Amino acid sequence: MAWPIAEVARISGVTARTLRHYDEIGLLPPARIGTNGRRYYEERQLLQLQQILVLRALGVGLPEIGRVLAEQVDELEALRGHHRQLLAERDRLDTLAATVARTITELERSRKDGTPMTSINRPENLFEGIRPAHCMKALRDFPELAGAIERHNAMLSEAEIEADERERTAQMIRLAELLAAGLPADSAEVQAEIDTQYRTLARIRQATAEEYRAIGRSCVENEHWRAAYESIAPGLALYQRAAIDAYATTRLG
Repeated sequence: MAWPIAEVARISGVTARTLRHYDEIGLLPPARIGTNGRRYYEERQLLQLQQILVLRALGVGLPEIGRVLAEQVDELEALRGHHRQLLAERDRLDTLAATVARTITELERSRKDGTPMTSINRPENLFEGIRPAHCMKALRDFPELAGAIERHNAMLSEAEIEADERERTAQMIRLAELLAAGLPADSAEVQAEIDTQYRTLARIRQATAEEYRAIGRSCVENEHWRAAYESIAPGLALYQRAAIDAYATTRLG
């Protein structure tokens, strides 16, 4: 039995435009194309689409999904592996959701009555003490952007630096909420948050795609940044990097 693209879009929740894109990049070619140009999918393609959607939900990018599909031999064993990953991800997200909920509760209480946060590993300002010099190594290959950031930071007062650090903490918590909700790094909600971050940077200097990817990598590779992200939620540093990478690809070219 073969299903036309409109029917596959309806039952899977994936738009026909996305299905056509998957075909164009060689990720999910249809079983056949009719004389009218309409794409038709059979059971094998539906199973592949299911795998694609599962891997997307796990935060895997399209290039990596293509490699997974190309290398796998046994579809049943692949599905079992995906199922194990989903169960592990469910448990991780349950724990993460509880962690973020506690952080939000403490922040709300702190802002309401002015008392300091009591959680030993959830300081209100996670970036306190992490000065820009700690992170400039990530931009050593991009001296123009690094120079612009250094000049900007040199003109900030201590109060402005503290306000900037607190805003970064707030951004991390908002991103952690999206991670806890199970949203992929390239989802619209996550990308909107990354766009806010990029626009903040753009007030200093517009970053190219490669420059912004370098900043994303620093979230994982720089020990100071990574520690700050991981103190909010396990996996948040990798999530930030993946979200920036998706933004750089789709928005910055």
